[in-house]
Amino acid sequence: MLNYLWAFMMLAGVLWGAFHGNLNAVTDGALTSAKEAVMLCITMLGIMSFWTGIMEIGQKSGLIERMSRRMGPVLRFLFPRIPKEHKALEYISTNIIANILGLGWAATPAGLKAMEALKELEEKRRSEAPTGKCPVKPVSEGTANNEMCTFLIINISSLQILPVNMIAYRSQYGSPNPTAVVGPALVATLISTLVGVAACKLLDR
Repeated sequence: MLNYLWAFMMLAGVLWGAFHGNLNAVTDGALTSAKEAVMLCITMLGIMSFWTGIMEIGQKSGLIERMSRRMGPVLRFLFPRIPKEHKALEYISTNIIANILGLGWAATPAGLKAMEALKELEEKRRSEAPTGKCPVKPVSEGTANNEMCTFLIINISSLQILPVNMIAYRSQYGSPNPTAVVGPALVATLISTLVGVAACKLLDR
């Protein structure tokens, strides 16, 4: 759908420029935008590599593990039906930490692994349900369980203390104060996360 939308917008711009005799301006704009896109990609690649490296150092040094343990009470509140010490909790905490730091690129791999671990947990529940060993009622195959839905909502709302992406974009385009977005971003994502968690807890019943 987005491909069709972008194609329509570009085609409309070209036709509008041709109709008004401004094809030169359209061509110049396309070339300038292409150059800016390449420069932005190079800038973001450097920032992504730096912060992803920081996350990797934190993981190797045990910092992420210690932070994950400190997040234990929060994770138990959000995901009460996931067994303690389950690997899904580690992936979820890593994803949340990366999102808090505004590192969507570093959060994505952990998020995918968390979903895979939650899928495995649900398959185990279905296999144990007939024997009565599973205290949690499993969902049908192909259906997202409550933990998956809660994790997805938290991941989308994405509480951010330091929105690195946005700061980098603002800096790239010459903002006099790139970090001015930190306060509004924190308030907006805090509200969205609280509303998301409240909705999940309400619908979880």
